[in-house]
Amino acid sequence: MKNIEVQVAQALKSIARNQQIKSFIQQSSELYPLLLKAAKRFVAGEKKQEGIETANELISKGYFISLEYIGENTTNLEECIKAKDEFLSLIEEMGSISMKQTVSLDLSHIGLSVNPDLAFDHLLEIAKKAKQYEITVMISMEESSKTDAILDIYKKTTEQYPNVGITLQAHLYQSSNDFQELIHYPGRIRVVKGAYQESAEIAMPRSMELNHRYLEFVEELIEANHPVSIATHDEILIQEMEHRQLLSRSNVEIEMLFGIVPDLLKDLKGRGYNCKIYLTYGQEWYLYLCHRIAEYPENLYTAVTDMINPSLIERSNL
Repeated sequence: MKNIEVQVAQALKSIARNQQIKSFIQQSSELYPLLLKAAKRFVAGEKKQEGIETANELISKGYFISLEYIGENTTNLEECIKAKDEFLSLIEEMGSISMKQTVSLDLSHIGLSVNPDLAFDHLLEIAKKAKQYEITVMISMEESSKTDAILDIYKKTTEQYPNVGITLQAHLYQSSNDFQELIHYPGRIRVVKGAYQESAEIAMPRSMELNHRYLEFVEELIEANHPVSIATHDEILIQEMEHRQLLSRSNVEIEMLFGIVPDLLKDLKGRGYNCKIYLTYGQEWYLYLCHRIAEYPENLYTAVTDMINPSLIERSNL
């Protein structure tokens, strides 16, 4: 990224977690609907039914999907229970139409920020319901301060429910040790570079070194015949993996976020690779929108266009 793009990305990530700004936007009758128009490029909608309908459309086109009721860092017990119940309802509805796909979640959305035991209990409920309908549950990774707690809950959960997977952030130095343990657990491993701002002491920056590390993780998982989701939009990295003939293996899927470089994913699907779309719904789209623009600052121009003329959003280009 250029310096100005880095500054924009850091500013967006900062305001994304500012509760005062978030509350102001949510209560604004002018800003809220305006920003929601921009979010619609990256989010299925605010309601569960919108998520289900969009998921069905993508599945009909040959994609796998990972559906999430978006939210994180929930600090109110009642809201944690409400989030858990929403996931159970989502799984129930997916199961009723035989949508044997993936449900993703942040543990901080269902109780980790209140008490790790609460998150564990809620995850067990969700995993049990998902197993009933042959649905996979994928645990997302969060800030490094939560990594150990997330991994601990994951390991305990897979003792009962092997249909639960975990996300590994390649940029964290501790991930090398975590990887050596996780490869022995049954759940699918989603490999990401890492989207959170971390100090140089615990994480490496975007670089060729990070790309090399990412490739090492992916290759070792593939050779071990372990289920792996290659979650990246980095076209150079994808080209290298294709050159090494890693993408065509049966235990591999390529995962990208809804609305981000859809033409690339469509092209990869056309070449016969397993392609998955990470799809979200819910009212907590503000944080998600900020992160999507922060990751690709040029999306800011698209967001402005969408706010002015939302009819230009091409949600069927997959």
